Amino acid sequence: MILSRTVPPAGTVRDWIDARAKTGGTAFVFPETGDTLDWPTLRATAHRIAGLLLSSGAQKGESIAIVMPNGRPAIEALYGTLVGGFRATMINLAAGRDAIAYALDHSEARFAFVDDSALELFTEAAQGLPVTRLTPADAPDTSPDTAPDLPPLSPSDHALLMYTSGTTGRPKGVVHTHASLLAGGWTPSIAHDLSPDDRGLCVLPIYHINGLCVSVMGSLVSGGSLALCSRFSASRFWDWAEQSKATWFSVVPTIISHLLHSDIDPPASVKTRLRFGRSASSPLAPDVQTAFETRFDVPIVETMGLTETAAQILSNPLPPGVRKIGSPGIAFGNEAAILGPDLQPIAPGQEGEIAVRGPNVMLEYLKNPQATAETFTPDGWLRTGDLGRQDKDGYFFVTGRLKELIIKGGENIAPREVDEALYSHPDIIEAAAFARPCDRYGERVEAAVAIRQGSTLSETDLIAICTSKLGGFKSPDRVHFLPELPKGPSGKIQRRKLCEIL
Repeated sequence: MILSRTVPPAGTVRDWIDARAKTGGTAFVFPETGDTLDWPTLRATAHRIAGLLLSSGAQKGESIAIVMPNGRPAIEALYGTLVGGFRATMINLAAGRDAIAYALDHSEARFAFVDDSALELFTEAAQGLPVTRLTPADAPDTSPDTAPDLPPLSPSDHALLMYTSGTTGRPKGVVHTHASLLAGGWTPSIAHDLSPDDRGLCVLPIYHINGLCVSVMGSLVSGGSLALCSRFSASRFWDWAEQSKATWFSVVPTIISHLLHSDIDPPASVKTRLRFGRSASSPLAPDVQTAFETRFDVPIVETMGLTETAAQILSNPLPPGVRKIGSPGIAFGNEAAILGPDLQPIAPGQEGEIAVRGPNVMLEYLKNPQATAETFTPDGWLRTGDLGRQDKDGYFFVTGRLKELIIKGGENIAPREVDEALYSHPDIIEAAAFARPCDRYGERVEAAVAIRQGSTLSETDLIAICTSKLGGFKSPDRVHFLPELPKGPSGKIQRRKLCEIL
């Protein structure tokens, strides 16, 4: 199959892996083990796993839980589930026992691929639930020609179920079809000009939408390959990039900051080979981006995406295109707009809610028609919950989250403003502002930071920096020092947890 820059991928994941297997070539490399996996072998393994599920009694479209960290078994389980026509239900290993139990129960998963390393957690979470453990190794050693006939698939069939973090209540199960899942790999492919010659480096968990759609589906749709690592390591990142011959990577702002504050530099060959690094999941502070590019000579492309949109909705163009520091860019492969209070698009320069519609948008929230209806406008726009504006050139700027705004004395303060003021000091590795209930103003501004080892920064210093940049009203009343800020599975700082733990 050929990648179009104007038309989203047709067919199903099964169709695309069949096509890649006919072409041949490397699909995945695993730098930590030195293992490689080519497309024909992956297709054959996927068909065997699909046969295992069918022979176990699984029905087309039902949830198959995948409780596995990054690695070859997880990739095989994922593709086997998708090729077989089942709904891959990605379990967030960092979510905790109760959230995992909820996902297993809510999805009605009867079968789960469980890695040995996650067995204890799974056993606790699945207690009392009718879930049978499987492993990819259980699949019989048969060829695709002798495997059971697979059910027919269409682009509109369910493919993926992924649960949101649930910071404002019960997690919501986001359902993607084969069409929207493939489109999730297509939007970054056309934005970043990915080709069969490219190899991504993935250190983000594939049970998060960024790792799954941008990196895994991006390699499938573009025909390239992917170096998959178990987790991020600042001390090994550049070695993995060199060993795997990666040409690009997708990370989150906290990883960019940790690499910047590490004393390890990549060899010249890595800098030459890397076309770009990609930042997603949360806004990247301009000072951090500028410092990273100055030190490592690797351009960073800031993007924006959601679980509900199979990751990317916006991206800056690659060099030599215009990259606007502080902006996640423009739309590629979907439409994006700023909506006013009447849920209609408004003119550039005005602040409103960022919304998106296109082939990568989710089908629904599983078993939650009310939340689904509230998320979509009558015109089919998916409301992101992010506040922003669009400039005259079409670039978007995120100004805050509707549910994270700090309302002090009736005035709205975007936490990102405070974050960026804190990040302007080179000793700051992680920073996040948050609201604290206050009798006088309703809410006041506080912040938490992690600083580099040996730094002598004080709370007074940081409040003074914020005051000089933002004025006293928007500056934090307190700055808390932590070894590390709480983060979700993608590495995104969980701002809402700070008020709970401090």
